[in-house]
Amino acid sequence: MKTPLADTHAHLNDEQFTEDWTEVLSRATAAGVTQVLIPGSDLSTSRRAVFQSERYPGIFAAVGVHPHDAKTYSEETRLALLELAAHVKVVAIGEIGLDYYYNYSPREEQLQVFQDQMALASECGLPVIIHNREAHSDTLAILEEFAGTVKGVLHCFSGSVEMAERCLDLGYYIGIGGTLTFNNAKRPVEVAKVIPLDRILLETDSPYLAPVPYRGRRNEPAYVVEVFNKLSTIRTESPTELRTQLNQNVAKLFDMYAYNC
Repeated sequence: MKTPLADTHAHLNDEQFTEDWTEVLSRATAAGVTQVLIPGSDLSTSRRAVFQSERYPGIFAAVGVHPHDAKTYSEETRLALLELAAHVKVVAIGEIGLDYYYNYSPREEQLQVFQDQMALASECGLPVIIHNREAHSDTLAILEEFAGTVKGVLHCFSGSVEMAERCLDLGYYIGIGGTLTFNNAKRPVEVAKVIPLDRILLETDSPYLAPVPYRGRRNEPAYVVEVFNKLSTIRTESPTELRTQLNQNVAKLFDMYAYNC
């Protein structure tokens, strides 16, 4: 029997899954994906992630405010996140970070909220799930500010090998998703080839970025198998070794236990 896989980033709390998220989990289990980490994007989705995690042993939650929603962040938000973070199934603060592509929230507010949530993670002793889009320099600066006190993963990593190496030096993991399977995926492939196996996490970012052969469809956790299959053609390790180490990475960073949804 193959070692199960984990999807370390799936927005099953998104409205696209409102009607069928339990069926989506059933398909994931059938595909051998038996752990799913659901990140929050704001206070509402963070609460829903916790609610969902309470219903299945293999489902875990992260709580946080995405940079798109930084403008909604307040002291009340922070206190609510702090309370949610104490839940037994909450294993990270996230999805947090910077997004200079859309700029849905002013950059100054994004920076302040990112820093505050990094401090929150430090207070709670939890790792972070980092969103970084076209904000490499500022993201690295904040990660360096909290070096030694906060660890985590660069979700859906889009940087260069050089940036990956700087993140690795700070103790971070690299999140690899569906973009690895795209025909034009030069940079993700370069990164996946060279980073240490014990720093890789697999994810889907469902419902976004569905891998080949599902591009254009709603993504879901079962499709993380396609990311794994592509990774196994890039790396020199055997599929069994890959699966074993990937699960060890999940357990080490997020303290996610058991393999059953």
